[in-house]
Amino acid sequence: MVDRLVERGHAVTVLDNLDPQVHGGCAATPRHLEGHLRAGRIRFHLGDVTCAIELERALEDVTRVVHLAATVGVGQSMYQPSYYTLSNCHGTGVLLEALVPRRARLRRLVVASSMSLYGEGAFLCPRCGGTEPAPRSDERLARQRWEVPCARCGEDLAPAPTAESKAADLTSVYAATKKHQEDLCIAFGRAYGLPTLALRFFNVFGPRQSLSNPYTGVAAIFLGRLLAGQPPLVFEDGLQSRDFIDVRDVARAVVLSAESEQPGAQALNIGTGRPTSVLAVAELLARALGVTIAPERLGKFRAGDIRHCVCDPTRAQEVLGFSAEHTLAEGVGPLIEWCKGERPTDRVAEGLRELEAAGLVRG
Repeated sequence: MVDRLVERGHAVTVLDNLDPQVHGGCAATPRHLEGHLRAGRIRFHLGDVTCAIELERALEDVTRVVHLAATVGVGQSMYQPSYYTLSNCHGTGVLLEALVPRRARLRRLVVASSMSLYGEGAFLCPRCGGTEPAPRSDERLARQRWEVPCARCGEDLAPAPTAESKAADLTSVYAATKKHQEDLCIAFGRAYGLPTLALRFFNVFGPRQSLSNPYTGVAAIFLGRLLAGQPPLVFEDGLQSRDFIDVRDVARAVVLSAESEQPGAQALNIGTGRPTSVLAVAELLARALGVTIAPERLGKFRAGDIRHCVCDPTRAQEVLGFSAEHTLAEGVGPLIEWCKGERPTDRVAEGLRELEAAGLVRG
């Protein structure tokens, strides 16, 4: 996003706390920003969104705000809820309070929301035409009945594109905090007449994603395992589907949102509309790396996990003129090329032990 904004002639200020779980042993600035800093194209502040003093300094002369700051990890959020609510919810409140005295010169607020707030995506029952899912009970999952049943007739539901009109169904603390971030920003935008867009990102992947963070996106987690000569660990049977969107498309969507003059405050899905199974991602990455390491299907399930969620991208096309340009297969090459210069630490087993110790992995 910073690269794109600089290319388009914007003066950019970055505030980041360089969380060690994401950035590892990063020193004063992320490596990919160093060229911009040396050339004087951006300002960088090492600081946290929960600190009002650091926010005040970073917001000087700012007219458009893109709020991406959040602690990310569905499983981790379930045993560290105070940390997630502090970072995501309180941090957003501190930011909005800092914007109040600056509201006269603000032209746009963009906040990163998440597809996780949907819980299970949209469905259609092939037997009765119902659309309401019944819960995947622990008893059902223990029998490895992975698909979502129809609340009306009990038949396995078929996934359908998930539109913004679907009601939220919060299955994790992380999802609840992202919904809270979105609600806070939209309510603030409406109250102050500040044009606001909440972007519900689907499953983002691509270069610069942390390979050592066991709670990052599944593509990076799988790639980190494969580079370490270890099999990707797949929960359930691996046929759960997601919508994987290239980080280049996400950056373009954010910049379109930041530059937009669209009035009002609303939420938009940012995804491709194309479903891909988790198992297919693991197999695609192995082929691209030229290794024959098969994924390990655990046959276990995590509390709060969902089965299917795929984007309906219609509204983003209508509001922003945005549609994804890159497929998952096209994005794997740049991700792997970037990884050649990385030395990831495989912490997946450690993350799994933490989830199991908290009683969040079953089966």
